[in-house]
Amino acid sequence: MALVTPQFPARPQGGTTARRTAAKPLGSDRRTRRLATVFTGAGPALLPWMVVLARTVPQSAQVSNWSTAWIGLDAALAAGLTATGLLLRKGDPRVSPVAAATAAPLTMGAWFDVTTSAGTSGQGAAPALAVGAELPLAVACAAVAARRTA
Repeated sequence: MALVTPQFPARPQGGTTARRTAAKPLGSDRRTRRLATVFTGAGPALLPWMVVLARTVPQSAQVSNWSTAWIGLDAALAAGLTATGLLLRKGDPRVSPVAAATAAPLTMGAWFDVTTSAGTSGQGAAPALAVGAELPLAVACAAVAARRTA
């Protein structure tokens, strides 16, 4: 049950220092609604840009600092997975955003590993690592994030 229910420190009850304030529903203020509109419009706005990219980006490219980019991503994944594990072990409610932030690059890493390995010596290993490690870890992180926020 510790995985499902975060442990929050008890708040002092009673007395003149304890105040109860009703939380505003998310999206109730004008600024939040405006930001939601921007996000909602930005998604579909990317569709024409994706068509432009599909028609103009070359199928192959010579890339500088390729190993640095991948090592940086893996270092971020190592930090995210470690932090998620440590916070989960402590029952810390901060595990939710850390787990969510770790799930996203795990999924992205699997996608780029598989799509960039075609025609290389890693063509067989990339899908195996994606299906056997990266995607299951991403799902586990997403599950931790979802349980902790509810």
